[in-house]
Amino acid sequence: MSASILTNTSAMVALQTLRSTNSSLEDVQNQISTGKRVATAKDNAAIFAITQTMESDVAGFKAISESLALGSSTLATASNASTKVGELLNEIKGKIVAANEDNVDRTQLQAEVESLRGQIAGIVGAAQFNGLNLLSNTEKTAGSGTVSVLSSLDRASDGTVTSSNIDVQKQDLGTGASAITGTAETTGGVFLSGAAAGAAVTLTGAATAPTTTFTIADAEVVAGAGYSIVLASGAGDFASGVNTTTGTGQVSEIQYVARDGDTAQDVFDALNRKLEARLEAADVAGEVTMAFNSSTGAVTVTGSTTTGNNVSFRADAYLAAGNTVGGGLEDLANIDVSTDAGAAQALTDIELLIETTIEAQAAFGTSEKRVEIQSEFMTSLIDSFKSGIGALVDADLEEASARLQALQVQQQLGVQALSIANQAPQNILALFR
Repeated sequence: MSASILTNTSAMVALQTLRSTNSSLEDVQNQISTGKRVATAKDNAAIFAITQTMESDVAGFKAISESLALGSSTLATASNASTKVGELLNEIKGKIVAANEDNVDRTQLQAEVESLRGQIAGIVGAAQFNGLNLLSNTEKTAGSGTVSVLSSLDRASDGTVTSSNIDVQKQDLGTGASAITGTAETTGGVFLSGAAAGAAVTLTGAATAPTTTFTIADAEVVAGAGYSIVLASGAGDFASGVNTTTGTGQVSEIQYVARDGDTAQDVFDALNRKLEARLEAADVAGEVTMAFNSSTGAVTVTGSTTTGNNVSFRADAYLAAGNTVGGGLEDLANIDVSTDAGAAQALTDIELLIETTIEAQAAFGTSEKRVEIQSEFMTSLIDSFKSGIGALVDADLEEASARLQALQVQQQLGVQALSIANQAPQNILALFR
């Protein structure tokens, strides 16, 4: 290689090597100071984009965990309240059982029942968390019977994000009474149809039981829609049994106002429970029965097999406007143990009310478990995402430490090599001495 004072190739090579060493040293020092191998997009654009998306999801999951915590607290409040209501109903049952004895003060027992009923109303009214009460479902707004708890964010392969919810059904344990004051639907309307819908059909007692039908339109069941069954006396033992007052032709009416989320099955179940309780109280249990076809919504009504036991049957529907949705424990107001007949009927009524409360407790328990499982899953999912992000961007500090020492040595050697290369042109001076 020829010697030149204009171009120092050795110095240029030494300088390039030193610059490369300094650049690598800077990268390692950044890894050590930040703890990340990929701290910015320029470090690795692809990995940076992936981890930014994952970190965004982690932030969303943390918000979901807070939503689940709120839902869990709301459910716990409702569950505790429903459990307390169940305990009070059992106390009322004890008073009712006592009232069926002969040598008791039924007036005092009735006063205690009313006091406990008031306590139940107070508990249900106070069972709210952040203004939301899961023990009340008397609104007519569509969707008011269901509370959605945000439970997950689901990212598809194309990047689309959708949310998932845990739907919690309200369990109405209110004691408010329902009332039908809305406009009656015409015969064969959209709510009810069939022979017994809006028109009386006489079920004449015979060896072959008489039947009639009506259909509950499932798609038309809305919060506030009213339904009733009217039993008008005909003749025989059945006639005197169903009357609410004495005298031929008097009417016994059973009513139910639909809650939000009710189906045709729910309407039928409510009407059927009330019908069975009314007939049992009148000592004519089984003389009229109803069967429901869940596929078609058709209700088959069967009359008495006793000749002469006749009854007029009619099913009516009323538009939602004007009606009042009652509480799930509205029949609690009808319990009256001050008489022999009332005390006997109360035994049947209280069992239905206790059953309603048990169903509410079970429903809340199921929802609580779902929220708890999802909350635990969210915690583990966040940990998994954080671990995945760390694997992609975190620096290996052991490796970085070893590289740092090696690069520091290379830097020192590079400086010395550049110094030697810079001194090479000075050797040319010796040629001119």
